[in-house]
Amino acid sequence: MNLLAAAWILAASPAAATGPPAAPTAALVQGYGQMYNLNFSAAHRTFADWEKSHPQDPMGPASDAAAYLFSEFDRLQVLQSAFFTQDDAFLARQRSLVPSATAKRDFDAALERARSLVSAALARDPKDENAMLANVLCMGLHSDYLFLIEKRNFTALSEAKRSRKVAQNLLAVHPDCYDAYLAVGIENYLLSLKPIAVRWLLQLGGAQTDQQTGIKLLRITAQKGLYLKPYARLLLAVAALRDKDIAAARQDLASLAAEFPNNPLYREELAKLK
Repeated sequence: MNLLAAAWILAASPAAATGPPAAPTAALVQGYGQMYNLNFSAAHRTFADWEKSHPQDPMGPASDAAAYLFSEFDRLQVLQSAFFTQDDAFLARQRSLVPSATAKRDFDAALERARSLVSAALARDPKDENAMLANVLCMGLHSDYLFLIEKRNFTALSEAKRSRKVAQNLLAVHPDCYDAYLAVGIENYLLSLKPIAVRWLLQLGGAQTDQQTGIKLLRITAQKGLYLKPYARLLLAVAALRDKDIAAARQDLASLAAEFPNNPLYREELAKLK
């Protein structure tokens, strides 16, 4: 397990992202934009309004859970530490984390609301695109918390693999859900960084470990995703730094800094490259 497990924060998109989103989708996109810009109170209000107006849609509470997790990541500076290109430095930094009991309670409550709505929606229609994506999101968020905050690495990996399988099932039915490609891409890239003997064992367990496939799928989300597009660009910047491609990392970080001016992470990491 290593620093890029942060990428298991998976979002869900109910429509393709080839043009301006429809009005209902735009409301959720706005909430994610507020979250990426560190305006968590506004994001919670946006997602709460969505829950009220769409009481059967699991994307409302699932997105609210994402906002709680990102808020905790910001407080603990988890994403800043993800820019360490040496895994031992990253893991050492994470040992001192002290999670918030209140944040954990609110996060778990939002996940539980989302999971209940996912079950009901899939019972009505097993191919419900929104519910399948919300299911991926819930699994990814929970695996992130397990790894990055509770440091339960093997349990987190198991849940991330489950989310990848659900994402693959979703993409088989709805290949234009571009955010879902991140779930498959990140497993390939993340596990490709392991030693060859470890990769072999992971492959025996059904894991996917091809680095080029991982980067290719991350780029699909970075180019066409709705909710995860900014996050995929951040992950590609981290990957570029690991490959010592400073120009590519600088380009991704500069665009993120311009798009989300209230989030200092992008500016701080960009300044380190100068």
